[in-house]
Amino acid sequence: MTPVPLFTDDWVLARRPARNALTAGRPYAWLVEPEPAADGRLVNVATLFLTNRECPFRCVMCDLWKNTLPESVGVGQIPEQIRWALAQLPPAQHLKLYNAGSFFDPRAIPPEDYPEIVRLAAPFERVIVECHPKTIGKRCESFHAMLANQGVKLEVALGLETVHPEVLLRLNKRMTTDDFAQAARALRTAGVTVRAFIMVRPPFLTEDEGLEWAKRSIDFAFAHGAECCSLIPTRDGNGAMEELARAGHFAPPALETLERALEYGLAQRAGRVFLDLWDIGKVSPDAPDREARVARLARMNLSQHLEP
Repeated sequence: MTPVPLFTDDWVLARRPARNALTAGRPYAWLVEPEPAADGRLVNVATLFLTNRECPFRCVMCDLWKNTLPESVGVGQIPEQIRWALAQLPPAQHLKLYNAGSFFDPRAIPPEDYPEIVRLAAPFERVIVECHPKTIGKRCESFHAMLANQGVKLEVALGLETVHPEVLLRLNKRMTTDDFAQAARALRTAGVTVRAFIMVRPPFLTEDEGLEWAKRSIDFAFAHGAECCSLIPTRDGNGAMEELARAGHFAPPALETLERALEYGLAQRAGRVFLDLWDIGKVSPDAPDREARVARLARMNLSQHLEP
């Protein structure tokens, strides 16, 4: 690996473009899509991208802050976003509440709103939220207990990103693989399901290294209690990644690398593995048979079985 310096919050912030203009009364996106459940069923999942305060962690690769607010939302605004979005969507069995940060950050999701959020989530079998491993604690325990009283299962998605120790340090995520393992263990002990987000070819790695460390990260996540892994193709678009690309420290993964990563994960049969196909149109635009290959990836996401 080529020696590069560590990156700070100030370095990341100085390279950002403007964030998108949002209102606290509405989520910034909402949709329903199918996803295979742990029991093999294909279920409909309502995903709400909640508008709230920016995450306090300034990760080098993150572009989610573009759809956040500079200030905290008021009490009642997150339930209103959920209530409004669900009224726009068809029925679903699972509910994802993604907030471009950590659900259990009290400056993002006010804990005072937990009871009403749980009431709105009561018709669903499962609620999936995202969270930095270091924000697992009493607020998570409280939210889990409220959902359990309604017969609703909680799943927490943790950003593992990569188990490459030097790369993880350079991402400015301010966590280690031990932090992930500890958080996953606490969640599983409490009866909460764990999902892991894994980057495919993060910055500072070559194409071959990116695939190898994606495989190692999948193995680590499953070994430490994750029931599901979501593979995220690393992308630019936040200012910092463009600068790293200009310096030769980043290039997005090739379509073949994404194929090999998903194939490896599915072949382990250790749990569900998904490849995030959002923005897949930008990946290897000139690859041969590209349309058929992307369609194959989408089918494997749904079937959880390898295709030739």
